[in-house]
Amino acid sequence: MIRALILIILVSAPAFAQSGRRNLPPPPAPTPTPEAKPSPSPTLPSRELVTAEKDQDYRCTDDGTLAHLIDDPATVKGYLPKEVDTRAEILKKPDPRYTEEARRAGVQGIVVLRVLLGPTGSIERIRVMRRLPYGLTENAIRVACEIKFKPAIKGGEKVPQWIAVEYGFMLSRSSIYGP
Repeated sequence: MIRALILIILVSAPAFAQSGRRNLPPPPAPTPTPEAKPSPSPTLPSRELVTAEKDQDYRCTDDGTLAHLIDDPATVKGYLPKEVDTRAEILKKPDPRYTEEARRAGVQGIVVLRVLLGPTGSIERIRVMRRLPYGLTENAIRVACEIKFKPAIKGGEKVPQWIAVEYGFMLSRSSIYGP
């Protein structure tokens, strides 16, 4: 009886074994996907193309770009705070934003600018005294253009005055959502 059972198992085993192949219909032919046309890359605004350099002068523009001034800085007349009767008074000084590149690179430090506050209440020029890489200097210049102030007075008249402005960039005070 045991021999008969073993004989049945040996004879029927190949019938139940699978070869691994199945008689399935062939897979459907792949549908060609339309080629994605490369979208035209957006043109970078000119403000991204200007890199602010130390000891160079810039002026504010209406569209937020940086305009490099090439004239002779010696011809620019501006008084120092000790040379005026009433110093210019800063009313509003916005904070610059960190750039994503600077945050990734871990850049920290201080951007120092000399700003010429005009007699009409406008920023006449900005000189870079100490810079930082990855667009931080450029961001500092842009927000310096938004400074609101009361002009300096000398001899009863409004006059231009140079001031030093510092913008600190510290990773501990920045976040991915804010300045």
